[in-house]
Amino acid sequence: MSAGAIRGRRAAGFILGGLALLLGLAGSILLGAMNYSPETAWDALFRYDPNVTDQIVIRTTRLPRALIAAAVGASLAIAGAIMQTLTRNPLASPSVLGINAGAGFFVVSASVLLSVSHLQALMWISFVGAAAAAGVVYILGSAGREGLTPIKIVLAGSAMTALFASFTQGVLALDRQSLGSVLFWLTGTIAGRSPEMLATVFPYMAGCWVAAWLLARGMNILLMGEDTSKGLGQRTGALKIGIGVIVVILAGGSVSIAGPIGFIGIVVPHMARYLVGTDHRWVIPFCGVFGAALLLLADIAARFIMIPEELPVGVMTAALGAPFFMYIARRGIGKS
Repeated sequence: MSAGAIRGRRAAGFILGGLALLLGLAGSILLGAMNYSPETAWDALFRYDPNVTDQIVIRTTRLPRALIAAAVGASLAIAGAIMQTLTRNPLASPSVLGINAGAGFFVVSASVLLSVSHLQALMWISFVGAAAAAGVVYILGSAGREGLTPIKIVLAGSAMTALFASFTQGVLALDRQSLGSVLFWLTGTIAGRSPEMLATVFPYMAGCWVAAWLLARGMNILLMGEDTSKGLGQRTGALKIGIGVIVVILAGGSVSIAGPIGFIGIVVPHMARYLVGTDHRWVIPFCGVFGAALLLLADIAARFIMIPEELPVGVMTAALGAPFFMYIARRGIGKS
């Protein structure tokens, strides 16, 4: 692809992604079981009156929900992009490789068995679960003389996802009183989340977004291959550790507030690379914008499928992402 074509796609992608993100934020605030006018939302944001019920709902429910969706979508998309680079696997994402499942199991275990409810504690427990799952999957995927291969790491991730899902169900069977609320969270949802949840985890997410972009040049070199990267003076070991830490924090933080939402980390990185090429200095910010927009739009759609009830947004992302996953599986794994 010529440089001019790439620049054109970058410009088009920037405009498209920005518009989708703005529409998603606006729609998330205005639309739902109760629709609000733009004037009401404007007053709630800039001329707040605590005596007006509609403004209270927008300030305390709709706005935090929109911001949480944007932060989680951006985090999962960026995590998926750098995981695909690290593993050289087009199917890599926190949901496919068991990281979300590991974080979810640790959070459920802490909540049900240890009665942990403090947001900060649950966030760190989610980080530990994500790290444990990532470590086990990497070890299993790297075992054998061939080392890490795309097929082996997908198989290892699928096995760990199934294992952690079984463990989670076993824990829930011990406390059926928590079954309903936890199962809804396990499907992936951002409904009913408080501003405090976002405030707790957002600094870690934002720091990892910046760190991922700062490592973009190193990831570009890593795409050339391990031997070439080392020949160019790249400290591949330190780079991989840095990528792993970023993935654990982004995935663990997302799970701690929204549950294990899938497929965002698979779909969005491929969209970004189609528009901007493989340069991570562009891929990472585009993943952030498109990931945020996609989860916002999926959450809006989930509100209208079964009015007045809402589907968990994880169901919508699965419905959107599953066909794309099968398409990439047929193309990507066959080429590896």
